[in-house]
Amino acid sequence: MEQKPNIDSALLVMDVQGATVKMLGGDPSVIDSITKAIQSAHANEIPVIYVVLGFRKGYPEVSPNNKSFSQIKNSGMNLDSEEECQIPVSISPQEGDVIVTKKRVSAFTGSDLEVVLRSFNIKHIVLTGIATSGVVLSTLREAADKDYGITVLADCCADRDEEVHRVLITKIFPRQADVIHVEEWIAKNNS
Repeated sequence: MEQKPNIDSALLVMDVQGATVKMLGGDPSVIDSITKAIQSAHANEIPVIYVVLGFRKGYPEVSPNNKSFSQIKNSGMNLDSEEECQIPVSISPQEGDVIVTKKRVSAFTGSDLEVVLRSFNIKHIVLTGIATSGVVLSTLREAADKDYGITVLADCCADRDEEVHRVLITKIFPRQADVIHVEEWIAKNNS
């Protein structure tokens, strides 16, 4: 995707894939909001980077010391299958979008995300994803430590626990990021 010279931001769509979408129980509102964000990014030539969690068959990347991923490995959840890793059709990547596969909670850990961001000369990331307490929190913290500017689109994030989502969005994330809604971000892109 050819980039406007003054654009130094990228939209990250993180862990919005079969396994995590199922976790939300069918509420389409976050997917609808993410769709709007993606459309605005494309219209404004802002790179869109999809980050998905995926493992090789048999989960050789999962250490028995990793409590979260060991539970996934032992649960029979098949994160090495296409269905569980597939991005919903309504937000499927377009030509020029980038898909990054990660092996841990943060979008940076076990992936080539930072290489991709450097290649686009990205200084500011806009975060969306499932779950707020997982990939969004971990990526925000690591991005802040790496000195990226960060925006979180509050209505483009979701978590199984609504209270945890609320506390993160209203109390924790604003310490390191601008937290806004997708309509406000779209308006900024169009001004």
